[in-house]
Amino acid sequence: MSGGAPAAGELSALLRLIDDETPAVRDQVAARLAETNGDLSETIAELGWRSSERDRAVLSALLHPARAEMLRREWIVPGSLGDDWDSFEHLLRLISDFLHDGVSLRQSLPDALDLLAEEAEEAGAAGSEEELCEFLFAGGRFRGDRESYYDPRNSDLGYTLSAGTSNPIGLCLVFILIARRLGLEVSGVPFPGHFLCRFHVEGEPVIVDCFDLGRRHPLSVLLAEHPELGIQQKKALRTSATPDAILQRVLMNLSSAFSGLGREEDARLVAELRSTIG
Repeated sequence: MSGGAPAAGELSALLRLIDDETPAVRDQVAARLAETNGDLSETIAELGWRSSERDRAVLSALLHPARAEMLRREWIVPGSLGDDWDSFEHLLRLISDFLHDGVSLRQSLPDALDLLAEEAEEAGAAGSEEELCEFLFAGGRFRGDRESYYDPRNSDLGYTLSAGTSNPIGLCLVFILIARRLGLEVSGVPFPGHFLCRFHVEGEPVIVDCFDLGRRHPLSVLLAEHPELGIQQKKALRTSATPDAILQRVLMNLSSAFSGLGREEDARLVAELRSTIG
């Protein structure tokens, strides 16, 4: 068997062996799959592989080390991202590719974001931040994942775009990145424990809770109704999160999710990534 992505014929043979219980065979299959980039979804789709949920889970687990190695190899951060949103989105794509199962066919993250922005334009929701907020959240197209809040997939923006659910920061990233494609201004708000968004209406800051179906709160009203807010919380509501700060928070969530599942090797990999961010 040669290195690199297996051709259809070789992959077909490997797929027939993934449930083989012979240690030597399992080791050989695992070693071959470790030489790939961890994503065989396109070739699998071409083969029309008829598989059980268990077989797909086994194959995804065998491909996982290759995806981890691909993430480690391609993760390049030049100290601080500054205002480089293109590099920020590229790093989110790497995280998304790592968290993907490597088996199911899906769009790349940039393509999925582009398509959603086009849909917003076609729906007449690209004229203002308020219209976009309504389009994304008011009807429940994107909503908070209250049942599986700590699922690692909530840090996979590709999964969020297809499933329509995520944690607060995942939903805010959908709003921010689609707004940027449409020339709108939406900022991330690093509120402690619950990431939010902010835009302006006639100069008035409006805080958006994307996890709560895009519920909007004029900042002045929010502060008046919650006098118990501390100094740091009030400061956070007026702060725009940088790409570095957002990425650190995404990775912190992912690390906690992995640790909660006992996936310590993955948690250590995420810790490595966090250490590269200025």
